[in-house]
Amino acid sequence: MATIPEVPASELIQTMPRVGMGTAAFPFTSSEDTTAAMLRAIELGYRHFDTARIYATEGCVGEAVAEAVRRGLIASRADVFVTSKIWCSDLHAGRVVPAARETLRNLGMDYVDLLLVHWPVSLTPGNYDFPFPKEVILPSFDMEGVWRGMEECHRLGLARAVGVSNFSAKKLEQLLSLAAVRPAVNQVEVNPMWQQRTLREVCRREGVQLCGYSPLGAKGTPWGSAAVMDSGVLQDIAQTKGKTLAQICLRWLYEQGDVLLVKTYNEKRMKENLDIFNWELTDEERERISQLPQLRGLPGLEFISDHGPYKSVEDLWDGDV
Repeated sequence: MATIPEVPASELIQTMPRVGMGTAAFPFTSSEDTTAAMLRAIELGYRHFDTARIYATEGCVGEAVAEAVRRGLIASRADVFVTSKIWCSDLHAGRVVPAARETLRNLGMDYVDLLLVHWPVSLTPGNYDFPFPKEVILPSFDMEGVWRGMEECHRLGLARAVGVSNFSAKKLEQLLSLAAVRPAVNQVEVNPMWQQRTLREVCRREGVQLCGYSPLGAKGTPWGSAAVMDSGVLQDIAQTKGKTLAQICLRWLYEQGDVLLVKTYNEKRMKENLDIFNWELTDEERERISQLPQLRGLPGLEFISDHGPYKSVEDLWDGDV
């Protein structure tokens, strides 16, 4: 069983495993396959699981953790780090705490280790299939009101730490200026083809942990890109090192100091994704990766609307595209 390094505890968050297992698979649906994959991941050494209301996998994660305890794979729920997210239809000042309680009911847990604002966008309250109709995008996002709800989740013990997802550097700085409880994490797309240089600088300066999803570009999903897996530079480095291209990408994120989220239900790849800790990229390889052309793979087009707060991708990411 692999041992995964952890981010040291701070005043904002407890220790956090540097590699987590993601559960977002389109179309969003729960399944026995997801539960079985999470259970196998625990057997292999994974201790960090990332879910969200919109993914419909909170129940699967909770069932896997409970079964792992029953089987003696872990001593208790406290042995795993669980992240979930408040979806945009609940990102209203009065709806955050009830949404967090619903997440805990789905998980069958008393708390989550980390609770995130999923996107800086509010939708009309209700249940929608994804992608959702544009008319449910509301014209403004009450960042302060929503964050006060997140702070209340922290105060009540529903979430051990709180943070955000898909916040630009500018939006993160805006949140930091008004937060009584500072966000511990910003979870965003990070991979060699979108290295988040601007945001990374702000996170390092402000002590916010960067957590990267889509480290391989999420090829094959509606929101993903083939740019990472098709990169000749990354393919060449992988061949020279005798590693998979995925391992090169994951090692690069690890060396940046990021927490990284992987998503596979294939046992062989689960194991490969943990074989990144006992070797390093060379300075030359790091330099080649640093020179890769940058293009955001997940622009967030679903949230662009003439009557919403963001009329363009540039608006959503404050020019960092």
